[in-house]
Amino acid sequence: MSRYNVDVPKVTFLPENATFEFEHGKLPYREHGLPESALDVALNFGFNLEHACGGNNACTTCHVVVKSGAQNLSEMEDDEADRVETAADVQLNSRLGCQCIVKGDVVLEIPAWNRNYISEGGHSMNLGDAIPKSKSAH
Repeated sequence: MSRYNVDVPKVTFLPENATFEFEHGKLPYREHGLPESALDVALNFGFNLEHACGGNNACTTCHVVVKSGAQNLSEMEDDEADRVETAADVQLNSRLGCQCIVKGDVVLEIPAWNRNYISEGGHSMNLGDAIPKSKSAH
């Protein structure tokens, strides 16, 4: 991996194809998710990634699917694994944007159930029953 990718990672959110670069240690932290998490990066660049719980690993609205660069994210902790299992449309490469710390280039897809809200410029809110039921909640 080149030095550039380590020091200035790129985070791309699909399907919007919005890409943001930041220098490690230089991103202002405003307590939305873990420092330099996908959620932290998104919000620092004005990109709306839903986070109904404020990025506290208490919901799944910041659920993203890692399309590439999984090795460039922090390892999933047990608390995140327990929470992400309850996400709507959970996949093998699902992560919570508030918990996955970006260490290099990654491509993340926002699940379809959350796309319209984001594309219309929505901000954090309690989506309640609008969030599809988890596949594991049968």
